[in-house]
Amino acid sequence: MKTKYFVLVFIFCFFCSSSYSQFGFSHEVGIITGPVVFYSDYGQRSNIETNMNNVGFGVGLIHYLNFAYRADCNCYTRDTYFNDHFKLRNEISYHKTEFQHYGRWVDPSKTSLIAEQLRGMRGSTSVFDIGSQLEYFPLSIRDFVAGSYKIAPFVSLGAHWVNFSPDAYTIFEPFELGQSLYPDKYDESSRRTEPGSTWSVVWSLGFRYKLTPMSDLMLDGRWQFYFSNWVDGLNPDVPENLANDWIYWLNVGYILYLD
Repeated sequence: MKTKYFVLVFIFCFFCSSSYSQFGFSHEVGIITGPVVFYSDYGQRSNIETNMNNVGFGVGLIHYLNFAYRADCNCYTRDTYFNDHFKLRNEISYHKTEFQHYGRWVDPSKTSLIAEQLRGMRGSTSVFDIGSQLEYFPLSIRDFVAGSYKIAPFVSLGAHWVNFSPDAYTIFEPFELGQSLYPDKYDESSRRTEPGSTWSVVWSLGFRYKLTPMSDLMLDGRWQFYFSNWVDGLNPDVPENLANDWIYWLNVGYILYLD
């Protein structure tokens, strides 16, 4: 698995470097990091305690194609709306989250067998993804780079390929509860610990802050919806299981402009 990740990182870096000579657009590189709120099959839906505790952490490398400038001549490109308001963002990232059940069904006042089974359940998932997003800047990219204003908001939309490695287990030993260690809806067919892959759609809202003429800080809030419900390792076949897994990732980034 580590070999696969290394190969993907190599391909990502090769693409970024080769695009420099092939397309002539200017380039930006950076790093992002921040907390990941994972909306999974653990815990109670729309519960603050669940959302605040099932939080992981992620890090990523990003590369931008800046269509407003040409790298081969260090000059402006043709002045079009697209060139002055859009950037292509390529990204490779990784995040991991630990899971536990929270909410009303595991409240200390609950003393049923199901409550004990839920309290004993644990899980985690490691997610590696690579993909691209098209970012739209309402304000002029050229004016922002030239220092006409300090803050440049943006929205983006894209697609990422995802590789995930989940784990699902219980802290109880066999027969410790006298019966099954898992509630019926989390039977063996609803738990999976094998690695898998899927696609996801990504959309975000954020802004850049002009730090120096050649660097920016970025704050980016991302929603990422997976086309699979096995990313967290659970997929119970029950009516209340209404949606696939998804995340909200609030990340801070540092971006460097390349000559």
